[in-house]
Order: sequence, then C-alpha cells, then structure tokens
Amino acid sequence: MVTAIAVTMFFSCKNNLKEVQKIGIPENEPIGVAENINLKYTDSGKIKAILISPKMLDYSNRDFSFNEFTEGISLTLFDDDDQKNTVTADYAIVYNDTDLMDLQGHVVIATYSKDTLFAEQLYYDQKKEWLFTNKPVTFRTGSDLINGNGFDSDTKFTNAEVLEINGIITVNE
Repeated sequence: MVTAIAVTMFFSCKNNLKEVQKIGIPENEPIGVAENINLKYTDSGKIKAILISPKMLDYSNRDFSFNEFTEGISLTLFDDDDQKNTVTADYAIVYNDTDLMDLQGHVVIATYSKDTLFAEQLYYDQKKEWLFTNKPVTFRTGSDLINGNGFDSDTKFTNAEVLEINGIITVNE
C-alpha cells in the first residue's frame, strides 16, 4: 500500500518548467517584454550583428514560440571583411522553432555594394540564409531598377531573382 502511494505521488508531481511559467499569465499574453533593445552578437571577439528595437514581446510560453517586434527593427550585419549590410522593417516576428523571420512594413535591405531591396513583406529563413516573398518588390542593383511581384535570393544577392519583373534594366550589347 505504501509503495502504491509513493509511486502515485512520484508520477503525479511533474517538474514541468513550461507549466510553471504559464501560472498567472493569460494564454495570449507575452511571458516577457523588453524595451530599448541594443543587442550585439559577437563571434571570436568580432561584432557580427547589432539588433536595435524599441520593443520586443517574448511568447516563448506558447507551444509554437516566437518573439514579436511590434515597433520595428534595425539590424546591422557584418561579414568577414567587416562590410556592413542593414535591414530595417516596421514590424518583425521571429519563429523560434523554425528560425523563420517575417519582416513587414517598409522593409529595406541595403548591402555594402549598394544593392537595395524594398518590400512590404519579406521572409528570411535563417537556417538556409534565404530571402523570399510573393509581394511587390523593388530591387536596385547598379544602374538597374527592377520592380516585380516576388523575390527569391540568398542573403548575399548572388542568386537574386525578381519575379514578374518590369522596370529599367541595363543590357550589355
């Protein structure tokens, strides 16, 4: 009888951190709020990225966790040669389980080589280092200004493809 009670108590008491975190927090509320973020990511003593945002909401208490930047982001990325690329957006959401970032509202990506992408919405797959959208975009590269409905590219724009294009494109004869 004592063994049965001990086994029952052992299995009924779970140490589940996620359940403890949910206590006192409504289901739709963030578990944390950060304001005036200035996050610097370094690797081997070199700054690789700087993230600035007025506000971040942490929804890691959800089954499909995410972080929401309701007042926009400014992200500066440095390559191995310390050349700077910038990303700005009015709103961003990062899905932690899939490493997918959804950037919305006046999205601008500017590279050190003066290539610039303008979009209303853009997705960034952090694992594959791939950018894509099916929304209208404007891509400025060199003297070309390309408008289209959709965009696919690696993060360095070496395989950039604007879909359903129109605009001014320079052709060498």
